Amino acid sequence: MSNSPLRLIVMGVSGCGKSTIAVALSAQLGLDMVDGDDLHLPESVDKMRSGIALQDADRWPWLDRIGAYLSQPHPQGRAVACSALKRAYRDRIRLQAGDVCFVFLDGDFDLIEQRLRQRPGHYMPAGLLDSQFRTLEKPQADETDVIRLPITEPVQDVVAQAVLALQARSSSSLHPAL
Repeated sequence: MSNSPLRLIVMGVSGCGKSTIAVALSAQLGLDMVDGDDLHLPESVDKMRSGIALQDADRWPWLDRIGAYLSQPHPQGRAVACSALKRAYRDRIRLQAGDVCFVFLDGDFDLIEQRLRQRPGHYMPAGLLDSQFRTLEKPQADETDVIRLPITEPVQDVVAQAVLALQARSSSSLHPAL
């Protein structure tokens, strides 16, 4: 990572804890943060609310808005909670935002489904989780800007692991936010 402000994506399927972890990391690191859900077009939210999985055509403008948000200046940096399920989506964000670090929250279907069913008032129904897992292309070893963390630990432990991993990545450049 460079010495520029941190650009962070907390990624994974719906219900993995992206928003919770992104909020906690942003608070700890002084990052400006937005939930990627807030950058969806109303039509996309309506589709998901109706149980209709988004297609790539629905996602491209959303990914562009996420990349644009990350590329805006902020003294410490910016963070987004964003599914970034496919490599092409991550590449699209990288193209727009530049030097990005992804924190991939990795968990199994049963645990995440249980969490989704316990989440009140969210527009993403648990029934769409299967489509999220079918779409998910887990980051591969050549995506060196990805930190993979299991979601089986308590939130504070996942956040601590993420901070340690971010610090290790930036030790040579001493990133301002870390």
